[in-house]
Amino acid sequence: MGKKLIQLGSASWMIGVSALILFASSGLRHELFNSGAWDLGIFDQAVYLISQGQPPISSFLGFHILGDHAAWILYPLALLYKIYPSVYWLFAVQSVSLALGALPTWYLARQAGLKESQAVAMVAVYLLYPVVYNANLFDFHPDAIAIPALLAAVLAARLNQVGWFCLSIFIVLGCKAVLSLTVAAMGIWLLVFEKRRLYGAIALITGIAWFLIANKGIIPFFGSEAALLERHFYRYSYLGNSFPEMVKILLSQPELILRKVFSLTNLEYLVLLLAPVIWGLSLQGLTPLVGAIPCLVLNMLANHPSQKNLIFHYSLPVIPFLMVAVIDNLAVGKTWLRTQKAIILWSLVGFLALAKFGFFASQHLKYLDNWQATREAIALVSSSGNVLTTEHIAPHLSHRKLIKCKFANFPSAYELNTFDYIFLNVRHPGWSDTSESAMGLVNKLKNQSIFKLKYQRDDVFLFVKN
Repeated sequence: MGKKLIQLGSASWMIGVSALILFASSGLRHELFNSGAWDLGIFDQAVYLISQGQPPISSFLGFHILGDHAAWILYPLALLYKIYPSVYWLFAVQSVSLALGALPTWYLARQAGLKESQAVAMVAVYLLYPVVYNANLFDFHPDAIAIPALLAAVLAARLNQVGWFCLSIFIVLGCKAVLSLTVAAMGIWLLVFEKRRLYGAIALITGIAWFLIANKGIIPFFGSEAALLERHFYRYSYLGNSFPEMVKILLSQPELILRKVFSLTNLEYLVLLLAPVIWGLSLQGLTPLVGAIPCLVLNMLANHPSQKNLIFHYSLPVIPFLMVAVIDNLAVGKTWLRTQKAIILWSLVGFLALAKFGFFASQHLKYLDNWQATREAIALVSSSGNVLTTEHIAPHLSHRKLIKCKFANFPSAYELNTFDYIFLNVRHPGWSDTSESAMGLVNKLKNQSIFKLKYQRDDVFLFVKN
């Protein structure tokens, strides 16, 4: 045991440094006003309201947070907000979770019989995988918590630790309803290819059961069918507007699906997704990727380009199964690269090519020209008043019951009266608005007696209700 801990030492500091880098990156992005109401503001408001004993009704979405993804994991996260309510808890949880995925990766490598140097190399492969860094940089999503849990589930199954396996599956299912499909697919892999019948049956049954419970019970109860369509089904609008309609089209018009799947966009997506680990994949050792099929299919069938872009978090559930496939291939000598230096060098090149750390020298600096004015105006907003603001300022003020983003056609004159503060950055109105529309509202508010201008500097305006 002592020897194993010593061997883990080099991997431990890599995990610790990675967690710090991930946390610093997401925190800096937030401080530079590059985070958004979608999705950081949504989760921050929900977790804050839970911590205050209030119903987590998202004023951005217009319904209970469980009606979004049935992500009950947000409730235990609220315990951190009871210590001190801060969005940085979410960044910390996400960064640590993503970095910790390297720990079961190391143990899986050693369990498979890899040398210590190869196990450390696999830690680097995981930590340098571009989607890990990019997903961490894109606000906060509970999906990140599921990644180390999925890897831990595979490790527990291979070590015949049924208790740890069930706990890992339980955590995964609490992160996002759609991950139930990933759990079910992992069950099929364990059952058919790994010959671990008990673990495969547990994953398959619980995955299917939670999918039905979440999508037929929790989400419709706390949200609505319209909310489900607006939030998720629009990404597959060409397939219909309901599960039955989608199934009917899938069965009756297979050519529609084939055209969508076998497209240049999807080919590019797969090439970029697999490039960082292509050296470790072989046709004979792809069976672990059965667990990644639901995520890949959903992304490839989607109309929305974000699901095929490595900038976002949508490909996170693929990572655990890619790592397992590479480890298994390394164990039987069916990889292009086998030495620690070569593997780490390839991973580093992949990270430099596809990780979006370069955004800090380009996109993430675009709000610096009135950053100080925005910070000064934020300090003038009380902790309880209703706020209307821009999409990028919203996650800095989401600890309240009512906060909304100004869209190009929102709000009406009647709706303005519901807000205590109207906070606009005309120079940078956000993706959902235009400078012309924001300036039009500013001029309108200046002529209304119900609001007074409390702060103005560098195209930043803060109005307060009299």
